[in-house]
Amino acid sequence: MFTTLIDGATLVSCAEAPGWIAVDCRAALGDPEYGLAAYRSGHIPGARYADLDRDLAGPPGKRGRHPLPDRDVLAGRFDAWGIRHGDQLVAYDDAGGMFACRFWWLARWLGIESCAVLDGGIAAYLEAGGKLTREVPEVDPSAFRPRLSLTRLVEADDIITERSTLTLIDARAESRFRGEEEPIDHIAGHIPGALSYPCAENLDTAGRFRRDASRFAGLAGRNVVSYCGSGVTSAHNILAMVDAGLPEPALYPGSWSEWIEDPDRPRAP
Repeated sequence: MFTTLIDGATLVSCAEAPGWIAVDCRAALGDPEYGLAAYRSGHIPGARYADLDRDLAGPPGKRGRHPLPDRDVLAGRFDAWGIRHGDQLVAYDDAGGMFACRFWWLARWLGIESCAVLDGGIAAYLEAGGKLTREVPEVDPSAFRPRLSLTRLVEADDIITERSTLTLIDARAESRFRGEEEPIDHIAGHIPGALSYPCAENLDTAGRFRRDASRFAGLAGRNVVSYCGSGVTSAHNILAMVDAGLPEPALYPGSWSEWIEDPDRPRAP
């Protein structure tokens, strides 16, 4: 069972085996049609397509740009994809796992442990000799039902009331964290007291996870909460820490895009 990362060669050998299901999570912020177009142009055989905005998030609003989907609605999507408990799920994208990690976290939210992210994305699969297809799989509903969540959640009010007991890590680029630029949200900055842990630094120059706990050594023994701009790339830090053998951080799903919707919430700098 693979629960964090899987390499391209392993997926090539197992992609079409019974009980193995790949999930295409390719997306591009600012281009909502990119993911489906990429899927249609060629995907891993048998892969289901998971749309970031329609499947992996709820409607944007006061809860942020990519709030969590309704849990029962998400379970319905897993049902439609033919996913069953015990299947080996492999989420992939072409962005260093930035979107695939969101699916990984959501699968754990529904009680699925056997879900992994393809390390290196679709490029790693192709480099290992994998072939793509345009054929969309026909699947039967699975009567999927969620189980006890394997994840932890923290909401904005929890951060305010329990701030002294929490260590927040921000997955955005340092320039956004410092408030020097903000290309997406209408207010720049970060949650006061948060630490900058850009998720891009989880990857090496080849776009693979470093798989090294040293980056997170300063977080040992702390009650860590991961957030980002909208709750998507924060899962990248969560996976990196779990893969390194560290306790799983909580997710603040609304993240910065929700935090700034209430003017009474403090902001820095």
